[in-house]
Amino acid sequence: MSILPSKIILDSMLLEWLREDVGRGDRTTSGILCQGDRSGTASWIAKEAGVAAGLPIAKRIFELLDDAVQVQIQVQDGEVCEIGQQLLYISGPLSALLTGERVALNLAMPLSGIATATRAYAERIADLPAQLVDTRKTTPGLRILEKYATQAGGAMNHRMGLDDAVMIKENHITAARGIEKAIASVRATMPYPLSIEVETENLDEVSQAVAHGADIIMLDNMSPELMREAIALIRGENPRIKIEASGNITLETIRAVAETGVDYISTSAPITRSPWLDISMRIQS
Repeated sequence: MSILPSKIILDSMLLEWLREDVGRGDRTTSGILCQGDRSGTASWIAKEAGVAAGLPIAKRIFELLDDAVQVQIQVQDGEVCEIGQQLLYISGPLSALLTGERVALNLAMPLSGIATATRAYAERIADLPAQLVDTRKTTPGLRILEKYATQAGGAMNHRMGLDDAVMIKENHITAARGIEKAIASVRATMPYPLSIEVETENLDEVSQAVAHGADIIMLDNMSPELMREAIALIRGENPRIKIEASGNITLETIRAVAETGVDYISTSAPITRSPWLDISMRIQS
């Protein structure tokens, strides 16, 4: 189940994005309503099928503009919507409805696109034990929302940032002059209870990661055949070590990867390659 950021975090982000769009004032809306604001209603309609995400965030945008706005969410985040289905019903001052429309849609459409793409990946391996996870390949400033959308689509969040966990990747290994030195240096300084994950590209690196106490081992850009060898090596030495597969994960390859027996499969594709889900808002009165 996806978990929204707290209002302490969310409101500050939304207000900043509203400030960017509104600037010195909504010239069009203030001109049209120059004789006085009035109440109206609007509906959000899905123009294509997909998985909804970000609708409570859109609701909050309208509430921040005017607390008299009432928003009824018709489709919950994580649920499938069909073409023509009503997603939101909004009532309240027209000034708030008109001013908030673009910022709200500009968040809900890409988030729904991410959730839709994530669901496609998750469904390919739904009957297997492997868990789909996202990555840190996110848009700066939008990570917490994009990762929220992957949750709505059925993925588990990988670390949110560099402070969540230790992940020793190829460049870290080079900088430390080897896996052994990298693990030893990090373990001497990291706080409890962080875990150490090591990225590996071949069986020699897998052996080193196992020997020096990695908690999680990533199999990066390995063929399914090589993954099976690596998994047998890891499980034979320490079955408590978790195994993650990453690199070149597509809708066509993800099932074969899951069938190797890995615990997690990470991919950035649902965030970096997903199109926006088309949604329109229509003022009705």
